[in-house]
Amino acid sequence: MTGAKKKVKMIIDGKNVAFKLNDKTYHCALDITMDFIGGKWKCVVLWYLKSGKLRFTEIKQYIPDITEKMLSIQLKALERDGLVTREVYGEKPPIRVEYSLSEFGKTLIPAIDTIAKWGRELGENKGKLIKLK
Repeated sequence: MTGAKKKVKMIIDGKNVAFKLNDKTYHCALDITMDFIGGKWKCVVLWYLKSGKLRFTEIKQYIPDITEKMLSIQLKALERDGLVTREVYGEKPPIRVEYSLSEFGKTLIPAIDTIAKWGRELGENKGKLIKLK
């Protein structure tokens, strides 16, 4: 059977199954997770928000390589998916907006910590720690 690919299925209790969530069908549990946190920036945003509330400009300072437009897109997606809450304070201009993890978003902290630990170990073993100015 060289060159042939096995068809991978999600088998639970001996049955071929899929998850239906938000009008999407997922044939792999990891696919659900990646739909919520996949991409270059979502996990990084969640990583910084796990420490508490942050304003848009604070998040941008922590992630200097992200554009303001992309940060806005990612925060809106995370909010739409229920992982992040956005709180607007109706003070005199400028209006203050803070982002934080929702209770649902906080359930991802152990997974995010594990992913970060893996990345740090990879960086330490195969990379080089450099000091930034």
